[in-house]
Amino acid sequence: MWLKASCVLEFHTSVPTPFILMLRPRSGEQQWISREDYVLSPSVPAVEFTDSFGNLCQRLVAPIGDFSLRTLVHVETADYSDIDPGAPFIEVPQLPGDTLPFLLPSRYCDSDRFTDMAASIAKGYAPGYDQCAAIVDYIRRTIEYTPGHGQETISASEVNQQGYGVCRDMAHLGIACCRALCIPARMVVGYLEGLYPMDLHAWFEAYVGNRWYTFDPTQTDLKGGRVAIAFGRDATDVAIYTQFGAPVELLSMDVQVKQVPKPND
Repeated sequence: MWLKASCVLEFHTSVPTPFILMLRPRSGEQQWISREDYVLSPSVPAVEFTDSFGNLCQRLVAPIGDFSLRTLVHVETADYSDIDPGAPFIEVPQLPGDTLPFLLPSRYCDSDRFTDMAASIAKGYAPGYDQCAAIVDYIRRTIEYTPGHGQETISASEVNQQGYGVCRDMAHLGIACCRALCIPARMVVGYLEGLYPMDLHAWFEAYVGNRWYTFDPTQTDLKGGRVAIAFGRDATDVAIYTQFGAPVELLSMDVQVKQVPKPND
């Protein structure tokens, strides 16, 4: 399917404020970016760089007053994310080097605290994809999805204890459990067509069967176009904006995703 996805962020700053932005998706195996608009208002110099996870980031200093970012992309993406029940577990010595950071505990994915729980959830399932699916089923059964009610970022163990969370929190729990089983897992933030209420969305990917597969505890299936913007160990690595210095006021944020006809060749 073809999607048009947009995000508008409007800020007010009291002093010149350094920002790192992360709102430019890349073309990859599951998506092709055919057009992109990226507008800063007022226009300020920006320097783009690629972080250690391959995400496209922009450095800039926002001036005093109102400042906005408007981004729009046209993307070709799959109607359904790939699934592969039975895809095997990959032994750690055979894993590609770039997957190894996604085996370790991180700030919000405290996988070292889930060794016993993850083993209990995965017991009786074939190592690999089926264990990841069992973890997702567990999260859906035990954690209430409460979109719009998660202002504070919390750890996977805190999510598991409180019993509810937003998409980010549920992804953290899935990642922590996968890593506890020595399955590389990473956070993804992006767009999801048909999400309600519409917002940027978070899910996770696990590395089994020699590739990354999508898992989303907040959705009953993997239907709907996804546009991945950024990948990382947890929410710390995939923030769409990070500001430094005095706090800034986020005046508004508007996300729109809709299906569009295939562009003319």
